[in-house]
Amino acid sequence: MVRDRRDTRTMDLLSWQPPEPAVRFDEGQVRGATLSARFCRAMAVALDECGVSRDEIADRMSEYLGVKVSKAMLDAYVSEARDTHTINVIRFAALVHATRDWRLLSLLPELFGFAVVDDRYVSLIRSVQIREKAEELARLADAEERRAKGVSR
Repeated sequence: MVRDRRDTRTMDLLSWQPPEPAVRFDEGQVRGATLSARFCRAMAVALDECGVSRDEIADRMSEYLGVKVSKAMLDAYVSEARDTHTINVIRFAALVHATRDWRLLSLLPELFGFAVVDDRYVSLIRSVQIREKAEELARLADAEERRAKGVSR
């Protein structure tokens, strides 16, 4: 009998993957023929994956908004066939609040080439932008110094 000598209690550092800084749905989850269908699919996925019944989500939304939201309304909002029941932005915010599915927040910014990023990453992103600008300015300063000395590159 061959014994496996690997230590199964120690984490494999090479298998670690950094967390994705932007929150978003996998493209296949929210594919739709129209923008409306895409939003409906995303809301349906969020409701299905949140681990809470639609009745409970409706109750949470009602409490958050201070107005009654029913399960039937939620069902209408996620139905691609019910185009007369489009969710408004206030109720959409309540849905995000109730499901805690931050991927919903990414739907609109992604249309314009932006991403939703956890606030804890904002300073890191900004520091990279500042470093990139500093490198650009350093290159410009070097070029000006060479030009002043009469040396062209």
